[in-house]
Amino acid sequence: MTLICETLGGKDAAVPLVPLIEFTHNATLIHDDIEDDSYERRGKPAIHQIYGTDTAINAGTFLYFLPLCCVSSFTGKNKEMIYMLWGEYMRKLHLGQAIDISWHRDITYIPSVEEYYAMCGMKTGSLASLAAELGAHIAGASQETAKQLGEAAEKLGIGFQILDDVKNLTTGNPGKKRGDDVVEGKKSLPVILFLQKNPDKREQIFYCFHEAKMYGVTVPEVNEMIQILTKAGVLKEAEEKALSFIKEARDVFTSLKSSGISINEESHVLLDGLISSIS
Repeated sequence: MTLICETLGGKDAAVPLVPLIEFTHNATLIHDDIEDDSYERRGKPAIHQIYGTDTAINAGTFLYFLPLCCVSSFTGKNKEMIYMLWGEYMRKLHLGQAIDISWHRDITYIPSVEEYYAMCGMKTGSLASLAAELGAHIAGASQETAKQLGEAAEKLGIGFQILDDVKNLTTGNPGKKRGDDVVEGKKSLPVILFLQKNPDKREQIFYCFHEAKMYGVTVPEVNEMIQILTKAGVLKEAEEKALSFIKEARDVFTSLKSSGISINEESHVLLDGLISSIS
């Protein structure tokens, strides 16, 4: 948010609204760990494991609404628009999470690739898109520019989620256990791609999900599933698709230089930094 605002000449006007993104992001992590029954977050016990589910739910919910205090005290323009955008993206974020939950609760349901992208765009892309749109609006950019940047940021979110899912099945995510997505029953892009190409392997994949859910990440079926996906080449294919989403987003930010938007010399330097950060 702040980088886009500065890039478009808004200087540090977006700084007071940063909690809209940061506090909300931490709220999603607390609730996500409860919903996934995760034991760890960032290498340490998840909040609900330390303080209990009741306290964690309340703390997460509090973090969703606390940043609205920043909007109330914001002295810039378009406060009504800020409230509207926040509400829109909170609904999208929770709808995306609801879809993801429904998929892993039903082991036998396999979404299409398009459905998966739509879910990621809402669940993971919403906060990135909100940040980009707010940064542009606060800087005084047009509605068209704000929307364009928001859509690009959503692509970043989709790309990040795919890479995160691939990492879970390869090196493992920092602070989490390798393969715990299998325990969750997560319909990640590699799984979807594999079953599209190998519908006859559905029962084998479902069995791996079932055993992992029943007995945890250490059962042989977790590694069996990872090996199946690796051998089929779908982990690499998913990674390449993620990088293509990130490239599309990068191209949008790069195009600002030739779009006719008024950007001063100092902001050109910031824009270069933004582009480099998503390379």
